[in-house]
Amino acid sequence: MLEKLFNATVSLYGMAKRKASSKKVTPIPKGYHTVSPGIAVRNAADALGFYKKAFGAKEKARMPGPDGKIMHAEIMIGDSHIMVGEENLQMNNPSPQSLNGTPVGLYVYVRDADKIFRQAVSAGATVTMPVMDQFWGDRAGQITDPFGHKWWIATRKRNLSSKEMKKAAEEWFAQQAKQQ
Repeated sequence: MLEKLFNATVSLYGMAKRKASSKKVTPIPKGYHTVSPGIAVRNAADALGFYKKAFGAKEKARMPGPDGKIMHAEIMIGDSHIMVGEENLQMNNPSPQSLNGTPVGLYVYVRDADKIFRQAVSAGATVTMPVMDQFWGDRAGQITDPFGHKWWIATRKRNLSSKEMKKAAEEWFAQQAKQQ
C-alpha cells in the first residue's frame, strides 16, 4: 500500500527517472501565490469535473490515496492554484457537507461574470445571490457548488476611491434599512 502511494507521489511531482534538481529551491513555488486555498470535498473526482465545466479549471496534478480516492489534486482557475482533496474525517479534513455548510467563500475575478455565473449554474451550482452591480464596484454574484463550497463570481466594473467607496456603502446600507 505504501509503495502504491509512493509511486503516485513520484508520478505527481514528476520525479520518476530523474535526479534531484540542482536548481535553487524557492520558498514559494514558481507560479504560486502567497495564499493557495485547499478545499475538501466529498467525491473529489466529481468535484474536479464540475470545476472544469463551471470555471474552465485546468487539472495540474492528481494523487490517489491507497483507497483509490483523490488524496490531493491541484487545479488552476485563471492564474490561481486551488488544492482539492477528498474529505477525510480521521485527518480532521471535513467537507462542507459534513459540517452542514461553510463560512468560507472563494472570490473569483473573471472577464465576464454573467457568462461564468450562467456556466456554473448550468454545470450544477445553486444560485445563492444573483449577479448584480455591487456598491464596491464589482458586478458579482454568488453560487454554491454541488459539494457545498461558496463561490463569488465577479468582474471589476469601477475603481472607487476610499471616499467613493464610503459614500456607496452608506447609500447601500441606507437602502437596505428602508427595505426592512
